Amino acid sequence: MIKQQERWLSMLKLIFSLLLLSTLSYADSVVEKKANEQVEIYASKMDSKNNIVEASGGVTVVYEEYFISADRATYNRETGELELFDNIRANYKGTSKILGKYARLNIKKKEKFFRPFYMLDKDSKMWMSANEGQLLDQELEIASGTVSGCNPMDPLWTMDFSSSDYNTDSKWLNLYNMRLYIHDIPIFYTPYFGYSLDTTRRTGLLMPSLGLSKEEGFYYSQPIYIAEQNWWDLELTPQIRTNRGSGIYSKFRFVDSPYSYGELKLGYFKEKQEYYEKYKRPTATGFSNDSFYGYNFLYDNRDVVNQWFGTDFKGQSGLYVDLNFMNDVEYINLAGNSAIDNLTSSQVLSRINFFYNTDDQYFGTYLKYYQNLDLETDDNTIQQLPVIQYHHYLDTLLEDHLLYSLDVKSKNLTRKINKKVNQTDINVPITLQTNLFDEYLNLSYKARLYGQYSQFSGEEEVAVPGEDYHNGYFVRNSHVLSASTQITKAFDEYTHVVGMGISYVKDGGKRETGYYKGKQDYCSNLDNLSDPEYKNKCEFYQIADVQDVTKLDFIQYLYNKDAEQILYHRLSQAIYYGTNRDQKYGELENELDYAITKALHLYNDMFFSFSKHLFSKAINKISYRDYGVNFSLSHLYKDNFRENYTDRSERYTSYLTTRLGYDLSKHYYLSASYAYDIELKIAKTIEFGFLYKKRCWDFGLKYLENNRPVSGAEPIRDRYIMLNIVLKPFMKSNPNNSLFEFKLPEQSQR
Repeated sequence: MIKQQERWLSMLKLIFSLLLLSTLSYADSVVEKKANEQVEIYASKMDSKNNIVEASGGVTVVYEEYFISADRATYNRETGELELFDNIRANYKGTSKILGKYARLNIKKKEKFFRPFYMLDKDSKMWMSANEGQLLDQELEIASGTVSGCNPMDPLWTMDFSSSDYNTDSKWLNLYNMRLYIHDIPIFYTPYFGYSLDTTRRTGLLMPSLGLSKEEGFYYSQPIYIAEQNWWDLELTPQIRTNRGSGIYSKFRFVDSPYSYGELKLGYFKEKQEYYEKYKRPTATGFSNDSFYGYNFLYDNRDVVNQWFGTDFKGQSGLYVDLNFMNDVEYINLAGNSAIDNLTSSQVLSRINFFYNTDDQYFGTYLKYYQNLDLETDDNTIQQLPVIQYHHYLDTLLEDHLLYSLDVKSKNLTRKINKKVNQTDINVPITLQTNLFDEYLNLSYKARLYGQYSQFSGEEEVAVPGEDYHNGYFVRNSHVLSASTQITKAFDEYTHVVGMGISYVKDGGKRETGYYKGKQDYCSNLDNLSDPEYKNKCEFYQIADVQDVTKLDFIQYLYNKDAEQILYHRLSQAIYYGTNRDQKYGELENELDYAITKALHLYNDMFFSFSKHLFSKAINKISYRDYGVNFSLSHLYKDNFRENYTDRSERYTSYLTTRLGYDLSKHYYLSASYAYDIELKIAKTIEFGFLYKKRCWDFGLKYLENNRPVSGAEPIRDRYIMLNIVLKPFMKSNPNNSLFEFKLPEQSQR
């Protein structure tokens, strides 16, 4: 871009020179060279007396990267001072324009002075008007004035300042004693405001967040962004909730190589004693905390072996680290201002994954650690420290007719108390395949060999009656016969693809020793889940049954001549063989995705139970997107066939969700959403609002309701009014953030 501007500037100077020489016989020019600097002055009339040159009649000055025009000018050859008068226009590097009635340029001292001063940045559309401005090298000192990104004739918002400075290279603007006006109404004052007019990362203040609620009082958080080097940055976000308390959160990000990056989050929040006593929550271990703290460390490296050990292996390696700790889930909820998406889960997962991968083999190790916030201690929580896996990718023999692979996985399931176990699984699938009738029919036979060995350690603090933890193994094999075909037919306007398949799965022989004897019949029977001892007896039994079953599949696609999918349709049916005749036929699934038009789409996925003669699940969604309208309506229905229940919601789920967005014009955008639980007769979420967009500002207003479940109590209806104002280019639009959030008093739903 810079070279292009230089070529353009050189060409422009050449054109001016040729025009002035060829068409104006009385035109004159002055070219002064001072060391490595050059100033060129062109005008239709020039007079020179002693060391003073006076130019008039369309004066054009080319100096360094400035291209300046004026009605008249004077130039002192001895002092190197150039003065310009009336209708001054200055273009700097092709991006900013500076206008005024009077300008003084000192060639020797590299000083530029403009009065009055007006500057327009071409990229950001930001303009500045002031009494006067002086440029020394790259630093522009500006007297009292106004800055805005709106139409200068009638700006919606302006920032007035007592003084300002601006670096033309870094494009960093500082305003002192800044007053923000909406039209002529003063809105905000700050003694200092700094901002970058480009996207370069710099240290400074980010957009604050404000809120107000009856319970927590006034909320204010102010992110402080520190970026002193290009490989790391730090964000500190102190916050205050006047009724509840105060805290600080931090986020440190770094890039330590072209293939890796990391992030460390820390946070702490302390509640006021009055708030804690009023709103403390009962928990399984007593009452909720009055202070919340935690951390999260995230690291991702996509070439860890070569980078850390200086090797040059051709395989791919990776390391993923996600470590989490908190004393309460409120640690996460207090990091932001909105309770709409508050977490209620009490389990925190930390994990470390490492792998090395080649074209033929894969090696991986994974560590998982679970923290249960509802428990005083995690001594009895089973941790996976570690899981080790080896996989040999699919290989072929006999001209690709025989396929085989190998997968070995060893899991160390450990905890501080009670029994622990190391379980090793081995999977060896072997497939024999061929095709007939010119590849119209594909046939295959697969033998699946599976084994697991368990080695126990530790002692049970409270013995489980009838439970013996003897080392043992479980071995079995199963068989799969498959046949499939796929046919494609092209028409003038469409292409139709049809696929059909049938497979038969047969359980083979098996052998059990030690711990596994008698486990399968009990642990695989879902009716035993109600047994209080089921969890203790089966906590280490994770082997899925192989059922004798025939699976039928039908699938079809329809594409138009532009290869766009019009129709996707799938049917799936399973037929089971066993003593339970009521469950002979599995659920019939019918899935349909139909593009009625380019704008109108229909999706349906239904499951029918032959044993109950009822639909167990149905998902329906219709969506439309065109003419500025973005609309969707979806419904979820589920029947878990629970026989004993006191309320319909214990058996049935019926949930309706609708969303609407409409571009009323290029400036106005309307949005609304509604989610309703038909069984509970509760509106889960209600949201509607609008966004007004202009070149220099956005204004949005939104109302939102959310019904939040509360353990052991009636659900709470949270209500919010969210205000968003974006002043461009100083602020960036973010649909997920609001400048100010007002929380209305909580209400019980029932």
